[in-house]
Amino acid sequence: MKTIFFFCLLLLGFPLQAQFVYYDAAAFPLLGKISEATETRYERLPSALKGQTREAVWELGKNTAGMAIRFSSNAPQIAAKWELYMNRNMNHMTQTGIKGLDLYCWEGDEWVFVNSGRPSADGKAQQAVIISNMEVKQREYMLYLPLYDGLTSLEIGVDSAYIVEQPQLAVPERNKPVICYGTSILQGGCATRPGMAHTSILSRWLNREFINLGFSGNGQLDYEIAEIIAQREASVIILDFMPNVNVQQIQEKMIRFYEIIRQKQLQVPIIFIENPVFPHSRYDAYMRAMVEEKNQTLHRVFESLKARGEQNIQLIPFGDMLGHDGEATVDGIHFTDLGFLRYANYLYPHILCLVKTP
Repeated sequence: MKTIFFFCLLLLGFPLQAQFVYYDAAAFPLLGKISEATETRYERLPSALKGQTREAVWELGKNTAGMAIRFSSNAPQIAAKWELYMNRNMNHMTQTGIKGLDLYCWEGDEWVFVNSGRPSADGKAQQAVIISNMEVKQREYMLYLPLYDGLTSLEIGVDSAYIVEQPQLAVPERNKPVICYGTSILQGGCATRPGMAHTSILSRWLNREFINLGFSGNGQLDYEIAEIIAQREASVIILDFMPNVNVQQIQEKMIRFYEIIRQKQLQVPIIFIENPVFPHSRYDAYMRAMVEEKNQTLHRVFESLKARGEQNIQLIPFGDMLGHDGEATVDGIHFTDLGFLRYANYLYPHILCLVKTP
């Protein structure tokens, strides 16, 4: 009788809902963490920094920017349940970018976008069917986590007749990740979905793990962050802090921040990046003058490092980072997906020549 009932529903055009079984994502590899010694699984800073670094930095460490779950499945549908840390909202960034999920699949030799898990408008408890109607086939997946919120739990759901299991391929390369430190832009503001932050784009293009230590408004050369960067062996370290510091901070803190890292990362290439010349500075004379002064200061301090014999350092100028049409930001400062794609394209050759496959 039930079979006849379901058949009639199909004839009438009513889709049948899959019976999802949910698997705790804690069972699967989590990429993008500088340390495993965190208070909870889904956060970026080790618990030892609690009370030792500024409160704003500590709280931003609860955001899961740059993190991704790796798993494999043969299911035709994939869903997720996730509990948010804050259920944050902002007026210049999509909810999918702030607190949604983003699924990619390994096809041939590259990561390909599948679909996003869009959050609902209310509450911390979220649930979404990310993709349906796929051919039954074993696939490798990477599920990016929220950029501007955190998670207290995450479950991956598949049809009851199928499974979620450990990844079968060792991609991306996790030995010696690229470690990135910086600001709200580095954290991913204002990508429309988590996979469009430039660190995530570059991670897919280079097929190498990236660690995102972007702290919105707070990439201010805190020495405690330099200490944790120094403790993780890296292939490249990118210091992209300029939009969050002033001239005095560059003069007083940049060399010490660098030295803390260099004391333990003796040969690792370290890249400094100029402050972007933001599109609205064409009209905002104060912003234009401030950026020019900061970049001049950066160059002076960088040249002083070179003059004393520091090796394996480079400074990347702003150049064509965002193009010249003024269309790459949402508010004159924070990048749109177009801005992040342009930024990734600009940085790619600089990093490619430094990343060495073991």
